[in-house]
Amino acid sequence: MQEEKVQGTPEENPGESGGESTLTVLVATAVNALIAVLKFVAGLLTGSVAMLAEAVHSVADTSTELLLLTALRQSARRPDRRHPFGYGKARFFWALIAAVCIFVSGAVFAFIEGIRAMLGSDAEQTLAWVAYAVLGGSFVLESISWLQASRQVRQESASEGVSFRTWLRTTDDPTVKTVFFEDTAALIGLLLAFGGVALHQVTGSGFWDGLASVLIGLLLTGVAYILGRTNAGLLIGRQANQRTLYALRDALAARPEVDQVVDMLTMTVGTDQVLLCARLDFDDRLDVASLERACVEIDADLHARFPDLEDVFLEPVPRADPTMRQRVLDRYGGAGARRLRDGLNAAD
Repeated sequence: MQEEKVQGTPEENPGESGGESTLTVLVATAVNALIAVLKFVAGLLTGSVAMLAEAVHSVADTSTELLLLTALRQSARRPDRRHPFGYGKARFFWALIAAVCIFVSGAVFAFIEGIRAMLGSDAEQTLAWVAYAVLGGSFVLESISWLQASRQVRQESASEGVSFRTWLRTTDDPTVKTVFFEDTAALIGLLLAFGGVALHQVTGSGFWDGLASVLIGLLLTGVAYILGRTNAGLLIGRQANQRTLYALRDALAARPEVDQVVDMLTMTVGTDQVLLCARLDFDDRLDVASLERACVEIDADLHARFPDLEDVFLEPVPRADPTMRQRVLDRYGGAGARRLRDGLNAAD
């Protein structure tokens, strides 16, 4: 795969992705705010705890989207003296807080009210048709938001040449991933609430309504865990994806001034923002002036070919240095060290 395809062309800057992400979040915010009001009204009129759990679920989703909008705004700030590597990780931080919000605001309420309904005396259900009408309308509105998020995921995965599932697993854009998982959980939650209301109406037992609420709580817990784990990994510091990693390695190894790539460290410092530190064994025939000029040219070449690169740090080192070799072995293992030295097709 070409480097430009891995990293995106200069015309496909992060700003465009950020604009699409903002649209996705705005659509989800408007939809969830409207749905939350409808669900609360239906929950109060029908006495369904599953409907109330879904109402709180929508409130949690709305709060989450507001946090994601904050994430998008904060992460767009330019680097400054106090934050020389920029504010890209602000998007990961606020997305992590959003995951916590999903659990605390939505799942905990659903668990408490669901268990209370399952263990308590049967409550009379009234105006079930209101619940059905709100659930049906909510499903349509949630589908609009879900389709927007799905469309962006498909576009992003196609542009990177990976599958839909692979993109969701490896993306460094937590905003779109959060909206997609939220909307998916919302659609499943609506079906669970519908089942709870229907079984309550048929059997006259509030147990099923409570069970639906507990299942919604479990669903939200699962989504919160997945999103929390993803954003925690990005905050701690995750390397660039393997395609980008080896494309960078090949670009460095192809330089005539470089005898061997000794070590290479990458870190995702924001959505579509990568930091590169490379230790290179340069041609011993280079004098100091030539070495300095080579470093400047390599930096310019990498930035031109890989627009997602924020900063590039190059360090000349001898390939035979035992301390350096041991560091590489400790970090990547024998197979990883050979791939770093010989490229992606190196034998394991």
